[in-house]
Amino acid sequence: MDPKGRHLKLNDGHFIPVLGFGTYAAEEVPKSKTVEDTKLAIDAGFRHIDCAHAYGNENEIGLAIQSKIQDGTVKRGDIFCNSKLWVTCLQPDLVRPALEKTLKNLHLDYVDLYIIHYPTALKPGEELYPEDEKGKAIFDTVDFCATWEAMEKCKDAGLTKSIGVSNFNRRQLEKILNKPGLKYKPVCNQVECHPYLNQRKLLDFCKSKDIVLVAYGALGTQRPKQWVDQSSPVLLEDPVLCAMAKKYERTPALIALRYQLQRGVVALAKCINEKQMKENMQVFEFQLTSEDMKAIDGLNQNLRYLPFHIAVGHPEYPFSDEY
Repeated sequence: MDPKGRHLKLNDGHFIPVLGFGTYAAEEVPKSKTVEDTKLAIDAGFRHIDCAHAYGNENEIGLAIQSKIQDGTVKRGDIFCNSKLWVTCLQPDLVRPALEKTLKNLHLDYVDLYIIHYPTALKPGEELYPEDEKGKAIFDTVDFCATWEAMEKCKDAGLTKSIGVSNFNRRQLEKILNKPGLKYKPVCNQVECHPYLNQRKLLDFCKSKDIVLVAYGALGTQRPKQWVDQSSPVLLEDPVLCAMAKKYERTPALIALRYQLQRGVVALAKCINEKQMKENMQVFEFQLTSEDMKAIDGLNQNLRYLPFHIAVGHPEYPFSDEY
């Protein structure tokens, strides 16, 4: 980590900002608002922008980034922009075209990080979620090690500075790490991670392999009705986090984010409120004690707010808490 504690060094020598701005999918936030929210996030101090083809808003995020470059707020080198390879494009010959399309949408010459969104593949085509006549996902048969080789070629071509994965468990990471002829290790594994799902075993494994864990859902604020029991506990209302928030004169969200940073986890914070964006940047202004960190560790209950809906029903990746 750099002296100011704002960046982590990746295993390929690049640096990733430890606090990122998580963008909402187009169905959650109007595209026009995405432009303004992204510009506000950059103005607030965010430099890590987390995107994905599946979110359907790369064009708007790209417009916002270009706007802030043009008005002199940032330079391209100040921004760490990542995107993700969608599951309908895991066939090796589809990887580079997918990234090139993402770059065109983002109005960028390269991304700082390109990630395999899920280790499971769906039928190639224009549909994000191809289904059969019974409404079941149509899976594709792809060896993601072959997908990874295509990702390596994208890095060599300069289309992305770093490459990583998302929603991979330990077994799947090991498959890539043990692949004959591996040229580049994944620099990160982006997974759901928060005090109610602290991913301790997976975090320890990733650290042992010099892979950065990136936490999405870090605030536990996404509670989709189709996946989550609405009576499940609300993370930011947790008594332990609220007591610490009072102790440090911060918000429960800041306590949850600070917890991740002190564990060496990169945290993505989704927010569409300018006041909260600025507030989230205060995460660098205080530090939790070791006792408080242990207390938050004790909140873990393996509660997923964002289960692997893509993976459910896949013969090689049944949904489980396997790390």
